Amino acid sequence: MWLDTHCHLDAAEFEADRAAVHLRARAAGVMCCVIPAVEATNFETVRLLAHTQQDAYALGIHPLYTPQASATDLAQLDAALHAHRHDPRLVAVGEIGLDGFVAKLNTPEALAKQQKFYKAQLKLAQQHELPVILHVRRSADLLLKGLRDTPVVGGIAHAFNGSLQQAQAFIARGFKLGFGGALTYDRALQLRRLATELPLSALVLETDAPDIPPHWLYTTADQRTAGQPQGRNEPAELPRIAQVLADLRGIPLDALAQATSANARQALPRLQ
Repeated sequence: MWLDTHCHLDAAEFEADRAAVHLRARAAGVMCCVIPAVEATNFETVRLLAHTQQDAYALGIHPLYTPQASATDLAQLDAALHAHRHDPRLVAVGEIGLDGFVAKLNTPEALAKQQKFYKAQLKLAQQHELPVILHVRRSADLLLKGLRDTPVVGGIAHAFNGSLQQAQAFIARGFKLGFGGALTYDRALQLRRLATELPLSALVLETDAPDIPPHWLYTTADQRTAGQPQGRNEPAELPRIAQVLADLRGIPLDALAQATSANARQALPRLQ
């Protein structure tokens, strides 16, 4: 059994065939997907979708959505976490974090707002005793600082691509590290090294669908200019992505499935 610990099934890219995507995932052995919210307006959408498809969900405000977010959104998050506190499908506060890649989010004013929302959501996770799902893009050190200031019960560092030292720091704070389609690229040497050298007990698998397509779905800029669309990632790709990781580590695929599923349940205990 596979667990996709990060999958945006509510995205518009799945609007036309969401039910078929769900069926393909189950047929591939992906028995549960964690659907993280990105802004207050989709809290209810991800909750209902998780219940409809027998999946799990997280509630939070993504750093890319902080420019238009307000204190009202944080109040809505607090209210939703309280209202659904007994919902076993609510597994985390997420997707939250910091983004150090997008230029417009890294002006002094925008970065300060990112940090404000990150710190506030860590406090909510602490108050509601929930793990967090972190957006980590050129921001690992700042995220770790926030966790030192406001400790939480652990969670997942999504799409991790930091250093070995940063990985170890997250692990020491009870976090698992999310790996997905990016490690299928031969040129991803640092990421592959991390995925191979880190303890198996630290790894969880994810697709980030519809984003971060594995190499077999990727199209170049020239191909897209010529009319070939970018391949859409989906949860059914997870076992094939996992096979790449199993080959890198030299372990049987079944062993990887058991280990990463157990790790996911440890990071997000309500997945039990």
